[in-house]
Amino acid sequence: MKYKNLFFDLDDTLWAFSANARDTFEEMYFKHGLDALFDSFTHFYSLYQKRNHELWVEYGNGQITKEELNCQRFLYPLEAVGVGNSALAKQYSDDFFAVIPTKKRLMPHAIEVLEYLSGHYNLYILSNGFRELQAKKMHSGGIHHYFKKVILSDDLGVMKPWPDIFHFALSATQSELKESLMIGDSWDADMVGAHGVGMHHAFYNVSGRAEYPFQPTYQLNDLKELIELL
Repeated sequence: MKYKNLFFDLDDTLWAFSANARDTFEEMYFKHGLDALFDSFTHFYSLYQKRNHELWVEYGNGQITKEELNCQRFLYPLEAVGVGNSALAKQYSDDFFAVIPTKKRLMPHAIEVLEYLSGHYNLYILSNGFRELQAKKMHSGGIHHYFKKVILSDDLGVMKPWPDIFHFALSATQSELKESLMIGDSWDADMVGAHGVGMHHAFYNVSGRAEYPFQPTYQLNDLKELIELL
C-alpha cells in the first residue's frame, strides 16, 4: 500500500461549507430584516463574498487578526449600502456562527468514502478553519469518528499553504512524508502547500479549474474516485 496517512481538508472537501454557509447567510438575512436594506439576498451575498475573499488573503498573510477578519467581513456589506451599523453586524455575526456549525450537509459520497478509507488508512483533518467551529461541524455532519487527529491552523497560528503547518501535521501524527497524501479542494492552500513540502496531493476540483501552475499528483472530480485510486 503506497500511502498510510491521508490528510483531508474539511470545508468543501468533506463538509459542504459553501452550501451550508449560503443557507445560513440567507436565514440570518431575513431574520435580521436585511431585505429592507438590499436589493436582494444575492446583492448582499455578492458584496460579502468579494470582501470576505480579500480579508482571508490578508488574514493568511498575517496582515489582520482573526477578530478583525470577522468584524470587517460582516460589517462591509452594510457599509456598502450606507448603513454602517456595527451593532447589527455583530448580532448577525453571532447568530451566523451559532447556526452554521449545526448544518449537516456533506460533499457527495463523503460518508461512503470515509467508511471505506477508515478501514485501510490513518485519517486526519488538516484545516484552516476556526477551532470553535470545526469540531462542531464534524459532529453535525456525522464524520468526527473517522479521524484520529484534527490539526487546525487556528491552534498553530500558521495557515496552509505555509510549510510549517504541514511539517507540524506530519510530526503530530508521526507520519512519514513519503507515506502521506493531502486531499483538498483549495488549490492555493492544499495543493500549493503539499507540493511545497514534497507531499503527494489529490486535488478535489469542485471549482472546475482547468489550468494549473503545476500538475497535481491526482485530480478528483468526485470523492468516490479515491476508492479506486487508493
